[in-house]
Amino acid sequence: MVGKKSKQALFREEGKYVDRINSKNHYVEFLKRDDQVLALRQQQDERFNARNKAAVDIDRARAQAAQEGLQFTEPDPDFDDDMAMDDVDMENYGSKTIVINVGSQNMRLGLATDALPKTVPMVIAKKAARSETEDSEPQPKRIKLDAHVPSEEWFGEEFAKEYNAMSQEFRTYRRTNKRRVLPNSRELVTKWNSSTPPERIPEHSDPLRIDWTELPTNAAKAPDYFIGSAALRIPEKSKPRYHLHWPMRHGWLNEKDYDNHNALERDFFLILEESIKTELGLTNKREWNQYSCVFIIPDLYEKVFVAKVLDEFIRDFGFQRVCFIQESLAATFGAGYGAACIVDMGAQKTSVSCIEDGMVIEESRVNLKYGGYDVTETFVKMMLFDRLNYSDLNLMRRHDFLLAEELKQGFTTMSDENITVQAYDYHLRASGQETRKYTFKIYDEGMLAPLGYFRPTIFDHSEKLVGRHKLIPRSVDLYNAHPNDPLSPAQMAVIAYVNQAIPSAVMPALAKTVRLTPMVSTPIKQQQQRPLGIPAHLNGEQDATPLSSPAASPPQEENGTPHPTGEDAAGDENAGDKGAQPDTEVMDRTVPIMPLEQAILTSIHHGSGNDERRRREFMGSIMLIGGASKTPNLGPYLEMKLRAAMPQYPKEILVSSPPRELDPAVLVWKGGSVFGKLRMTNDSWIGALEYDRLGSRILNYKCMWHW
Repeated sequence: MVGKKSKQALFREEGKYVDRINSKNHYVEFLKRDDQVLALRQQQDERFNARNKAAVDIDRARAQAAQEGLQFTEPDPDFDDDMAMDDVDMENYGSKTIVINVGSQNMRLGLATDALPKTVPMVIAKKAARSETEDSEPQPKRIKLDAHVPSEEWFGEEFAKEYNAMSQEFRTYRRTNKRRVLPNSRELVTKWNSSTPPERIPEHSDPLRIDWTELPTNAAKAPDYFIGSAALRIPEKSKPRYHLHWPMRHGWLNEKDYDNHNALERDFFLILEESIKTELGLTNKREWNQYSCVFIIPDLYEKVFVAKVLDEFIRDFGFQRVCFIQESLAATFGAGYGAACIVDMGAQKTSVSCIEDGMVIEESRVNLKYGGYDVTETFVKMMLFDRLNYSDLNLMRRHDFLLAEELKQGFTTMSDENITVQAYDYHLRASGQETRKYTFKIYDEGMLAPLGYFRPTIFDHSEKLVGRHKLIPRSVDLYNAHPNDPLSPAQMAVIAYVNQAIPSAVMPALAKTVRLTPMVSTPIKQQQQRPLGIPAHLNGEQDATPLSSPAASPPQEENGTPHPTGEDAAGDENAGDKGAQPDTEVMDRTVPIMPLEQAILTSIHHGSGNDERRRREFMGSIMLIGGASKTPNLGPYLEMKLRAAMPQYPKEILVSSPPRELDPAVLVWKGGSVFGKLRMTNDSWIGALEYDRLGSRILNYKCMWHW
């Protein structure tokens, strides 16, 4: 028996079948209006309540004035969006706002009303069986360390070749500048240093002796940890022993020196918590729910880290509300600039970004993994290479680390005007030992070490990526599992440059063959002519495929925008629209470094696009900030290098320091304090209620940039 056919089957047979669709209107409004989003609805409610409160206050004041027979002048209840909230409703808003800027070597924090922040070393000393000096090999690393091995061989053949090449180029540079050059300058330095012993001074006769951190005689009563400067002043052979830990390295959480992520995060937040208590005097943690916090993050941040900070600040620290601001944007707030190219030179990280109209241009962001500490380490290596009479100098020792930082600040410069063989002295002060006064000579070491900013191959990059993502996973997209941390075309240009030009900064590949697949953050554009004067490597005119790949890659576009190749493009139908993701293995094993002047030009090129007006504007407003930027004459030297690279802009290029004699080391923090007092930041604040309901998803609605 044949079954009964459905109407659809009959319609198909007759060729009359059409897809039956409900005739009702399927238009929906889900999350298409502001009042449907919790974060935006709450902002509207707060504004509505503020207006109601202001209206009630005005009515009350009017009634009281009428009762007393006084004339009443109605105030304006609305405030200018850019007005600092210094005194509203008899309350100083900045006095309840904490601003925190965390660096790899130092943290700066304070209240928004403070003129200057407190500076705290980002280090914690914890009880341990052995100190970090006893557990680690000396720094800088000596490849060959023996009484019979000359100092020229301590750091390997590559360093010796690079150092001698830089020294020879420096001689040529001085002759070009009509400076006097002695042929035996290096020999004069090494002969003096190797034959001059130190002078010993009893500790009680040293007027500048160091006050070391005191420990109780009973070791059992010693504190479990110290933070900041107190940690650096603990004697090396203390009882009990203490081990120093640096939770931040190269702008990332320091996964290399930790065994589990809980200990790493606990140390990081413990330093923040204790610093707030000791430096700001907020010892009662129960009162922190009355305070807000502005936390400054890098331009190229890691989402997992930012989400963890938000969670800790809301749940454990108990702050009333939290907001985030990017470093370069904070710098423009502090300097009062509307558009600029910000070059932030820290201890272990240098970032470059272009800012326009109060926003970081995403395509321009560059994050380089070198800074002032690399100069310190290289300066020490150069002096030891030239037989410094304190040959046992070890940066893992606390007093040697402080001495090396002092020597760098005192003797490094970017001016060759006074570079001659000169004698200087320094004092080595160690706990429980006599003070030793060393007289030593240097020649060109003081300028060649900071020249590493423009020749980063002289720096040691061998361990900067060790342990990367060993403990803390990369943030990935929930739908396609692609990494979704921010990445810019300018940063990808740096990665491609390293893979081609600096093989020593590319860590060994894994067993499988990998291929660099750059990401695009914008749709692929039509071919455009390379702007006049832009060097080829800044414009993407290079083969981004390492030699390990047997397949030839398609030619790059003239505008320098990286785009997917091969199976990456074929595997995603929309690759040209949303961009392919970079090969994470290649990213994780490439140290992003580039000569500083080239990094700045790369950032400006990608930030300005093909707009000549914007390019000239950024080139004329390059601002050097950060502690490492205080190297004498660094700004004029950088300006000279930029003009040599871009001769078609002889007058437009200008490198300046922060205005109004602001300290470049604290400018970012200062901008955060200004940002925290502006009414416009109300849209960026994240409260406990919003976070409890939405979690880290709230950042999509609250960040001033594309999260």
